[in-house]
Amino acid sequence: MEETIKGLLMFPLVNWRCSTAVLLVAFLLPQTYGVNVSRPNILLIMADDLGYSDLGCFGNDTMRTPNIDQLAKEGVKLTQHIAAASLCTPSRTAFLTGRYPIRSGMAATNILRVVTRAGGSGGLPRNETTFAKLLQQQGYTTGLIGKWHQGLNCDSHNDHCHHPLNHGFDFFYGNPFTLLNDCETWKYSVLTPGSQATAWCYTQMAAILVFTLLLGKITGLFSVNWKIIAFIILCNILYFIFMFGQYLFLKFWNCMTFRDHDIVQQPLKLKDAAFRTVREAITFIERNKQAPFLLFVSFLHVHEPCYSTELFRGKSRHGLYGDNVEEMDWMAGKILAAIDKEGLRNNTFTYFASDNGGYLEARQGNVRLGGWNGIYKGGKGMGGWEGGIRVPGIVRWPGMVAANTVLDEPISLMDIYPTVAHLAGASLPQDRVIDGRNQIALLQGKVQRSEHQFMFHYCGSHLHAARWHQKESGAVWKVHYVTPNIQPKGSGGCPGRHRCPCFGDNVTYHNPPLLFDLSRDPSEANPLSPISEPLFNTVVSQVEKAVAEHRRTLTPVPNQLDPPSNKWESWLQPCCGIFPFCWCDKESDIEDVTI
Repeated sequence: MEETIKGLLMFPLVNWRCSTAVLLVAFLLPQTYGVNVSRPNILLIMADDLGYSDLGCFGNDTMRTPNIDQLAKEGVKLTQHIAAASLCTPSRTAFLTGRYPIRSGMAATNILRVVTRAGGSGGLPRNETTFAKLLQQQGYTTGLIGKWHQGLNCDSHNDHCHHPLNHGFDFFYGNPFTLLNDCETWKYSVLTPGSQATAWCYTQMAAILVFTLLLGKITGLFSVNWKIIAFIILCNILYFIFMFGQYLFLKFWNCMTFRDHDIVQQPLKLKDAAFRTVREAITFIERNKQAPFLLFVSFLHVHEPCYSTELFRGKSRHGLYGDNVEEMDWMAGKILAAIDKEGLRNNTFTYFASDNGGYLEARQGNVRLGGWNGIYKGGKGMGGWEGGIRVPGIVRWPGMVAANTVLDEPISLMDIYPTVAHLAGASLPQDRVIDGRNQIALLQGKVQRSEHQFMFHYCGSHLHAARWHQKESGAVWKVHYVTPNIQPKGSGGCPGRHRCPCFGDNVTYHNPPLLFDLSRDPSEANPLSPISEPLFNTVVSQVEKAVAEHRRTLTPVPNQLDPPSNKWESWLQPCCGIFPFCWCDKESDIEDVTI
């Protein structure tokens, strides 16, 4: 009897303790706006230089992208999906950190604007916290497959201070740099265009000089010592070897494949690079299906030179570029099929995006190799013009976000950072400004407006434009302070240039600034004036106040994309072999294209 009474007396205490424990566990677990889902897998797929309108689900009816189109049908299509920069290195920095690239020194003051060599010291600073690091700390297995382009070394050829494994990724397979013409044998180099022309000019001059001396010596027209002729010939041979050897080696130095910290292929073999990417992604999914994982698949596609495998070459209606887009869609389909095969579809948050808009100046002879940005003006590298920063975006999470829906609210690539951190139950860093916003509530339709009020559009470290999302009315105003001088017709690119500049004589400074209402004029075709728009002065004033406030939050940091950081140094060059003979292939060719 005493034990029964004692038990009854203890019941409220035990019940209280259990309730407290339940409440504590519920509080600590990640919350998802009314849904009882914890720690989903995260699959992030990023294309390189894909134009806004290159996909069927974004209006293209001449290129076949069935897999990505199906992804859009099963999820949410983002129509105002904005990159933080119109070039890959700074855009990807913002994506990885949730911060404008100028905050981490990944915004150049000069014309370079991206990491330009694998053998430089600049890169994503070690004190930056990527979303991979946040999820790694929450017990996620994290992997990056494909392009990095955030730097590699600091003080030696193998210190790997900027390496993905030092930024929260447990596994890395891919190219630490980027895809270039240089990676395709004997194609024109974009890294040494000046030295090629100079070397050829000097070689011809040297040949003429030697021929003249020999002719004069043999015919007796003038007297010259044979030793002098021999010395000049030797110098010219050494010069030829140095200049053309440097050109040959340099093409291979920047094209490589890493597996974690080891170079497994140098130069990178493009003929089966797509198959390798798919294989590694599928293997990662199979290997980590029992526990939550973050997989970031960063395609080399559709960056020039748009090299496609035999399986897709010549199959599209748009040449090499179209072939590349359709191959990229195939790759995405294979990776999504692996998710389904392992029964992970319903517990995987899938996100597809491009790092920036299509590259309008990309050419191979008279053939365009760049994307189509649809109605939007400008493209890759063009500061704040919409064509360079508005990119396709898709989110799929079955049962958590509604299928076959369209979200026409401003969302940034930086938003993936706080969004996946929330899903994993991670806390955001409190010692720095995070510019991205957690968009789960918006994606799930719990709120109707994006948290973004102002967005700032940089060209390198130069602020070119800003937008104001007027939440009450839903209007989106765009103010341009600087614009590159682009061709009004044709491709819309910068004539005679590899890329549009951010400053100097080939940009236009606007005072008063150009103003557009993107709600009514998404093509930025008709700038408003104080006469045509009664709110002109009010809007410009509000945006200028926001710009001033934004600039007050910036802290000076070392610039990673200006010399000397963004300059090639021999001791920083990753090399598989004995420098400068950097050649190896530790991977066997893939023959099975049905992977």
